[in-house]
Parts: sequence; C-alpha cells; structure tokens
Amino acid sequence: MVLALTVCGVVVALVVVGLFVFGLRRRLIQRSGGTFDCSLRWDVSEKGDPSGKGWSYGVARYNGDRVEWYRVFSYAPRPRRLLERSAIEVAGRRAAEGEEELALLSDAIILACLHRGTRLELAMSEDALTGFLAWLEAAPPGQRVNVA
Repeated sequence: MVLALTVCGVVVALVVVGLFVFGLRRRLIQRSGGTFDCSLRWDVSEKGDPSGKGWSYGVARYNGDRVEWYRVFSYAPRPRRLLERSAIEVAGRRAAEGEEELALLSDAIILACLHRGTRLELAMSEDALTGFLAWLEAAPPGQRVNVA
C-alpha cells in the first residue's frame, strides 16, 4: 500500500513538474514580446490538404528580420523553424476547410507561403495575420518582398 501511494505521488509530482516546465518555457519565449499563436504545416502539396493532418500548434516570435517558430508541446529551448523575411513569399490565403477547422484555433486564417523553395502554411488569427503581413512589407529598402 505504501509503495502504491509513493508511486502515485511520484507520478503526480512528475506531471506537475512537466506542466510547470511547459508554462515556464512559454513565458520565457514570450518575455521579449512580439509573439503570436501560429500553427504551422511544413512541406505541403501545392493544392493544400484540408484533412487537418500535419499541423503543429506553436508560438511565433519576431526577432529582427526573421520569425522564430516554437512548438508548444516541446521542451526544446531553441525554435523549431526560422523564417527569414527576405526568403518568405506569400502565395495566398484561405479559410480553414473540413477537418482543418478541428485541428486549428477557431477563426484561423491559413497563409500559404514559400520559404526557400519549401511550401508551408501558417494558420493564425486575423490580428496576427495583419501584423505578419505588415512585418513582411516593412522590409528595409532594397529587399525583395513578395506578398500576394
């Protein structure tokens, strides 16, 4: 009986510590500001896939001329993807369809992009999309920016 209670106590303690670390990591990412919730689907087909598969929920952060994208459900201190402003080409935008609506945050708008020849999709709120497109267009003079 004592062993069972000890094991249960250790399991509960590990779950609490794990959740605390998730929260602490997110606070550290958001500490410098310029963050927004952003789901990402990397290396998608040209026509898109409304099945909802391949989406990863994350937090993106502006850092100079790039966006750092962090997975929410990860302990990694470094961003999973780096998107340079000069390498992003916006191909279009659309609303979530079919099962995507279940995989993404409500009212998410999907932005189809190319980054160094790789097709990707970013899903974010209307406000975050406005800020992202403004950030893209605010490139220094002489830098090529392609926004559809």
